[in-house]
Amino acid sequence: MKVCAANKAAMLPLQSLLRSAKANMKTVDIIYRYEVGDNPAKPLPADSDAARFRLDSGNRDFAALLDHVKDESGVIQQIIPVDPRDLGLELGGDGIPTQRPFAAVLGCSDARVPIELIFNEGPNDLFVIRVAGNGLGTEVLGSLNYAVERLGGTLKLIVVLGHSGCGAITTAVDVFLHPGDYLALATRHSLRNILDRSLLVVQASANKLNSVFGSEAACNPGYRQALIEASILTNAALAAYSIQQEFETSALTEIRAVYGVYLLETREVWAPRVNDANGIGLAAAPRDIAGFVELGNAVAQSKRIASYFRIARKVGDPRSPNR
Repeated sequence: MKVCAANKAAMLPLQSLLRSAKANMKTVDIIYRYEVGDNPAKPLPADSDAARFRLDSGNRDFAALLDHVKDESGVIQQIIPVDPRDLGLELGGDGIPTQRPFAAVLGCSDARVPIELIFNEGPNDLFVIRVAGNGLGTEVLGSLNYAVERLGGTLKLIVVLGHSGCGAITTAVDVFLHPGDYLALATRHSLRNILDRSLLVVQASANKLNSVFGSEAACNPGYRQALIEASILTNAALAAYSIQQEFETSALTEIRAVYGVYLLETREVWAPRVNDANGIGLAAAPRDIAGFVELGNAVAQSKRIASYFRIARKVGDPRSPNR
């Protein structure tokens, strides 16, 4: 087929564009790799501090991996070592892998929160329980009791992980702001069980925001979002506290409970502390009432929560969440 000179000239910019697009194509490979050998792919953490450090490090690596997508071209890789024995390999015959997780994680059912992935872990590393709103019902406590009693040889840490924009907490906040909406759920008992637990947390979070930002805080256009995010964090902290209390009398007293909120927008785990406004990484469960008071102050004064009020003032949206 003949191509005239005019068509050739027209094709040159297109070919150049395709070459440029191919050169700037970005690929992220997350690889689970196992190697034959007697040594485990990752040694198990010796205690709760080491387990928490490993999870925090894994989350930092995961968040940084996807941050590179904005800045780099070509192939970006993350390799997660896997012990072949955890996949049933090298066991011989019909051998079944032995459970040996170093942490149990109570997370939300939300499909946007792939728990093993965001902590850079592989199979048999985490004992994962997922339920809407990461609430602490009897089934959840039963599952955690099983993990503590049966897997205590390797289990060092229990994590409660909320996530930004949680639908269960958002519903609770909207019902709190518009109590009439509760009537629509009156006959839906399974949903009410989730909602009723969350409303206590929302009330406590609202009280703290009002005490920090003033009685007019609820009139600020950013109030609803601030209340949602503050309640998500408080909900996770309360569950971690309750879990710690549940197992305080256990013979395995070295197991510790921690909490955090996975931020969908940055892929980091957030848990503000009194002297850390950014609060990246898992935090230890509050120990007592004073601990919750400190937590409430840290959440309300954190950069994340304060930003909703600043953004709202900048936008100047006249709508109020209480309308």
